[in-house]
Parts: sequence; C-alpha cells; structure tokens
Amino acid sequence: MATKTTMGETISNLRKKNNMTQTELANKMGVTDKAVSKWERDLSCPDISSIPQLAETLGIPINELLNVKGSMENNKISGDKIDKIFDLVLKAVAVAMGVAVVTLSALKQIEPSSAITLLGIGLTCCAIALLKENKK
Repeated sequence: MATKTTMGETISNLRKKNNMTQTELANKMGVTDKAVSKWERDLSCPDISSIPQLAETLGIPINELLNVKGSMENNKISGDKIDKIFDLVLKAVAVAMGVAVVTLSALKQIEPSSAITLLGIGLTCCAIALLKENKK
C-alpha cells in the first residue's frame, strides 16, 4: 500500500479485497466479529501475537500490515498549547486550594495544619506559574 492509512482502514480494505465479511475474518482469527469491527474503526488493535496470523489471512507481509500511520498522529499538541494548559492547571489548583480553605474554615471543617498545607500547595502552584511567566 503506497499511501499510509490507519491499521483499521488497512484491515477493512484488505478484508473487502479478499471478499470476506467481518464474521468470516473473525472466525479465521478466532475472535468475535465485534472485535474485527473495532479494529476497522480504529477503536482497538489486534493483539500483537495475532498480527502474523492476520497478515497471512489478509495475504500481505507483516511489515505491510504494520506500515500504517498512527491514529493519534492527527492529535499532536504543540508545545505552546501544552505550556498554556500547564499554566491554566497551575492557576486553577492555586484558586481551588484558596477556595477550599476559605470554605472549609467558614464551616469549621478543617484543622489549621491542613489549611496551611492546602494554602502551601496553592501558593507553590501560583509561584511556579509566576516564575514561568517571568521566564518568558
């Protein structure tokens, strides 16, 4: 196969090329037709130990079956987005710790040592976020 496709697309195309139904392929592989359906929709992958049998059943070499693009390839997150998410999480944790201490203190449901610990966590997250911003 010249163009890279997902493993599911490859399995589906080769199964159809060999005039097999999902049930027929499943029976040859010793799995359920639901498993084959999940493979073809890229919801799961065949067990690594069954790849040689699958390749043989589909009439292709193993390396051709495995020469596919990853289904996660289109979901790459840039480093900039990761930094923004990390900053957001740090700030959210800081705010959450502050709100938790205030709320629990008002309800008299927190020990002073626990309050200090939560505030320390919040302040640490806040400090890390500020240091990251100053570094930019």
